[in-house]
Amino acid sequence: MNHVGRVNWSFVERPFPGSATSSGLSRSVLVGPATGATHTELAAGALAPGGWLARHVHSFEEALYVLEGVLVFESDGRVHRLLPGDFALNPIGRPHTLAATPERAVRWLSVNTPPRRPADAAVPDTIFARTPPDLEELVAAAAPLGIPDPTRRYVGHYLGTPPQAEALAVAGPARARAPAGMDIAILAYSGISVKMLVDKTLGADHLTMFTVDYEVGGAAQAHDHPFEETYFFLSGTVQAELDGESHTFGPGDVAFAGVGSVHGFWNDGPDRVRWIETQAPQPPSRDAYRWQPIWKAFAERGVDAWPGNPTRP
Repeated sequence: MNHVGRVNWSFVERPFPGSATSSGLSRSVLVGPATGATHTELAAGALAPGGWLARHVHSFEEALYVLEGVLVFESDGRVHRLLPGDFALNPIGRPHTLAATPERAVRWLSVNTPPRRPADAAVPDTIFARTPPDLEELVAAAAPLGIPDPTRRYVGHYLGTPPQAEALAVAGPARARAPAGMDIAILAYSGISVKMLVDKTLGADHLTMFTVDYEVGGAAQAHDHPFEETYFFLSGTVQAELDGESHTFGPGDVAFAGVGSVHGFWNDGPDRVRWIETQAPQPPSRDAYRWQPIWKAFAERGVDAWPGNPTRP
């Protein structure tokens, strides 16, 4: 099962009617049960200038990535001023509030698992506070992420990885560099750089969100997973195959690969490629990838050729 599409931002011209729980809110589901997903709901969201979403809690896990504008995000007793490249996690049962500054609209990408229940469900999956937020107070309290803060939770910043030759270079004296560890590390392989944004390290239990950067010539050969993936393309152009069908993806395109959907990506173009990727449920610690070329070669050799076969001559 797979799905391809494209975000059409015209939905922001038709915000939901104002209510006691929201003002100026627009939302468009890009991937969900209607497109074949079981665990994933990927959506584009927006708030008009001065718009807000009242404080609420979800019975699902949610991650956000800011695309444009300023998102005022209140959670865990703090109010953050999130800019493009900033991201946030809303754990199950964690109260939070969203708002836009009066000066401009804000747009973001969100993913949640499990998908939302219908609006007429017997038991709602989102419960709101009884009073709207004080927008002036929220905006005044909002602070940019700024320098690293060990007391800050559920938020972070990452626009994308620079070219690998630059990203992997070691500069400056060994004892004077800023601290760097696995919490900020990138995974680099086959011309691909992956930086985890939302995962267990940030506090997520059910989903992951991360950036993917492809160098020119970067490739991930055909494979599938025991979980669902979505892809929201930000820059560059990449060639892809989903279950044997060829596609070319560029900025604004969206793709979904369900469990067992065979997919691969190849950057044959002149420019680097960047996208946001999500996974739900979170991948297992082993056998998260089933590489088609490896299993094809194994099948051609046959089980008799397996070194552990006691009857092998």
